[in-house]
Amino acid sequence: MRPRALMVQGTASDAGKSVVAAAICRILSDRGVRVAPFKAQNMALNSYVTHEGLEMGRAQAVQAEAARIRPRVEMNPVLLKPTTDTGSQVILLGRPVGTFPAGEYYARQDRAWEAVRSAYAELAREYEVLVIEGAGSPAEINLADRDLANMRTADLADAAVILVADIERGGVFASLVGTLELLPPRDRARVQGLIVNKFRGDISLLAPGLRDLQGRTGVPVLGVLPYIRDLAVEEEDGVALTRKARLPRSGPGSVAVGVIRLPRLSNYTDLDPLEGEPGVEVVYVEDPDVVQGLAAVVLPGSKDVLGDLEYLEWSGLGRAVRAFAARGGTVVGICGGFQMLGREVADPHAVESRRGAAAGLGLLPVRTVLCRDKVTARVEGLSAEGGIPVRGYEIHMGRTHGTAGCAPCFRITRENGRPAARDDGARRGNVWGTYLHGLFENDAWRRRFLAGLGWRGAPARDYATRKEREYDRLARIFAEHVDVEAILRLVGAG
Repeated sequence: MRPRALMVQGTASDAGKSVVAAAICRILSDRGVRVAPFKAQNMALNSYVTHEGLEMGRAQAVQAEAARIRPRVEMNPVLLKPTTDTGSQVILLGRPVGTFPAGEYYARQDRAWEAVRSAYAELAREYEVLVIEGAGSPAEINLADRDLANMRTADLADAAVILVADIERGGVFASLVGTLELLPPRDRARVQGLIVNKFRGDISLLAPGLRDLQGRTGVPVLGVLPYIRDLAVEEEDGVALTRKARLPRSGPGSVAVGVIRLPRLSNYTDLDPLEGEPGVEVVYVEDPDVVQGLAAVVLPGSKDVLGDLEYLEWSGLGRAVRAFAARGGTVVGICGGFQMLGREVADPHAVESRRGAAAGLGLLPVRTVLCRDKVTARVEGLSAEGGIPVRGYEIHMGRTHGTAGCAPCFRITRENGRPAARDDGARRGNVWGTYLHGLFENDAWRRRFLAGLGWRGAPARDYATRKEREYDRLARIFAEHVDVEAILRLVGAG
């Protein structure tokens, strides 16, 4: 029997598709339905490594967690990771196949579509319902003939479509009506419901517009979701960074951890676990003058390390970080950030750019060479100081050398489920770097790190429990404001 499919599309990026899909996955799972997420093609710098050591978009990993199943690459068969404004690394079914400008990728799209078809077919054999997320908007008429992720996928799955719009952007009625007007009749007929997202204020003032919207389009409005403050569900779209704090507001007894907001910042969800601890503030730093007032500075991952090093120098942030370290401040580099802390980063094969090489910040005596083959691995190990168990994952093109002059940060004991015995990272005094993403999800290690910064807060619940509570909270709010029974009928689970 063919599984039922429901597709969540949006009027624009960051309209709330990922969160709505996660809510529906949790609600269906609560009802005992075997449900899985799917997104044909994703463009994002926040990614996830599966237990098999394969790379996929983070939003589908979050949705899989909401559905209480293990993430797998079939849930996101095509992942595009932008390296420039016009080119991306292309990852098919968890493995990189090259870095291409947009035109060249479109010329090769048959291979990508075959990955989409095979991945969907595999999931369809195993699950009762697939909750599919679209990408951007289905009404990008300049890309309609090349759009894998929206109506072409809806046709593949024979899916009913729910269209989500973000009222915070303004023009919510125009965006919904305009999107429907631009769709061909066959595609428009798939749209079975509308959801207005991120509403603040008196709902009665919105009601006349909703009635007119439904009358004009003939598509029912399934609900109006409120703006959910402090929703601790990991986000994937880089647009979400605009909602992050940029200036510290910490009071006595609190600590502010600054994350340098790089132009090609990747996997910023690494810092999400810190945001849930009482008395800890995570600040995304663009102003060099902010650095001096922080308890620690984190250089996060990057998909264009050489380009981001140039940005650090011309913006003044590089000088600010070096001065902060010279005064004894704690400086942490994760993945690409670790590479930036060294003396040089070389890219002889033009893996990320054609810049060739760039001087690093010089805070660690290491050198990194970017290689053609990519490391993606789930790892387990122990911290070099204190022997605290940690788990994480690695996603990097670089190999870092010269760490013998430093103390290691971690001892890796398992890699992709197999025994291992190697060191990770480098530490010299108050500066250290590691290739481990997801490090702060380790509760004991996270709290030791914060205690070293002077934090004296009462620990929050463990991170895994906090995430589960947020999925339940999201599902509860969704059910309060959206016609869930109508959605269940669309997938035959009413």
